[in-house]
Amino acid sequence: MVVEGGANAQLPDLGGVSRSPASGFHKLRHVLEGHRTAAPGSVSLATIAREWLRLGCIGFGGPPTHIALLRRMCVEQRHWLDAQEFEDGISATSLLPGPASTQLAIFCAWRLRGVAGAIIGGIGFIAPGMVLILALSAVFLASHPPLWILGAAAGAGAAVPAVALHAAWGLTPSSWRRIGAQRTQELRWILYALAGGVAAATIGPYLVLVLLACGLIEVAIRSQGRTPTARRSPVALLPTALIHTVTLGGIGALAWVAFKVGALSYGGGFVIVPLMQHDAVSTYHWMTGAQFLDAVALGQVTPGPVVLTVAVVGYAAAGIAGGLLAVTVAFTPSFIFVLAGGPRFDQIRTNPSIQSFLTGAGPAVIGAIAGSTIPLGLAFHASWQIPVLAGALIWLFVIRRGVVSGLLIAGVVGLVIALVGGAV
Repeated sequence: MVVEGGANAQLPDLGGVSRSPASGFHKLRHVLEGHRTAAPGSVSLATIAREWLRLGCIGFGGPPTHIALLRRMCVEQRHWLDAQEFEDGISATSLLPGPASTQLAIFCAWRLRGVAGAIIGGIGFIAPGMVLILALSAVFLASHPPLWILGAAAGAGAAVPAVALHAAWGLTPSSWRRIGAQRTQELRWILYALAGGVAAATIGPYLVLVLLACGLIEVAIRSQGRTPTARRSPVALLPTALIHTVTLGGIGALAWVAFKVGALSYGGGFVIVPLMQHDAVSTYHWMTGAQFLDAVALGQVTPGPVVLTVAVVGYAAAGIAGGLLAVTVAFTPSFIFVLAGGPRFDQIRTNPSIQSFLTGAGPAVIGAIAGSTIPLGLAFHASWQIPVLAGALIWLFVIRRGVVSGLLIAGVVGLVIALVGGAV
């Protein structure tokens, strides 16, 4: 399954990890080496609050960084969890919609102190990035921001389509392997990806229906030969409700956009771009295309979950209250998924219908991320942004350097161009 931060990378392909006698051996080895995992309830809530808040402050770089930090703290340094349990947590949360690395942070805290630990840890992980991104939103979306702010935003925004392509490219190999090696399976992958790409470029508000359809088609195909009940999925009940909900306006519209990001974003991170862009720019006119580029860039260069980009959209729609509402709605499903599904993660990972759904939805997500580059590029308003985009493509695909550093360099280029009198 592809993941959050798609802008940055993907979660390790660990779908095949499962409990086995090796897991028991792993635990025994830890005991013999003096590395005991924490007993449930032995870690104080104050410790969880402090450590998860620290992760939220230093978690630049998206899901790969978050996973590495969580593994280092929970497995390698504190020995709160054993390695097998941590890998199983990655496998299960990568199958859930929404920001997977955030759900992993919530899961780790839940394993240590139950519901209270999950809530405190999750909020601690999310809060620093939320505060920072709302503060930056107030600056970038002000009526008359300083010229250097406009230049930096335009420069970083020019690199965003390259980041989208980089995200889609990084997610492709594992999704291609997952679909299977038969010619008909590979053809379905291509068709799903094309459907997602076309939908992202043309019918933004209804993209989620395309993602759901691709997943359900794959469930129907792969369920042939299994019991009839395996063909039935609760997801099949969503399209009608979504069609009615998408027509809402005002606060209801903002809540709907945030809900899509948090509960229906199969693919995490960068798939939020096509899910939000058309609504924020064309349907409800909360922000201009250039401001949306700024929002995506801010979500990449701030710490914590990339999904916090939704806070910028919320701020543009209804100020601080709108930003807080958007964050609350977007992240609440993650807490619900972990708290309700945590005890059943083994069943979730091995459920054939869920696996089939994600096999079909995954290529559509990749196509949607790639397709979002078209409206993102059309939002450019200065000719110098095109060579900045070309430079970003070289930085990410040829030199193979990081997303955050690429956005920061592009922002500096834009700042310099603004200061020397260039159009911003």
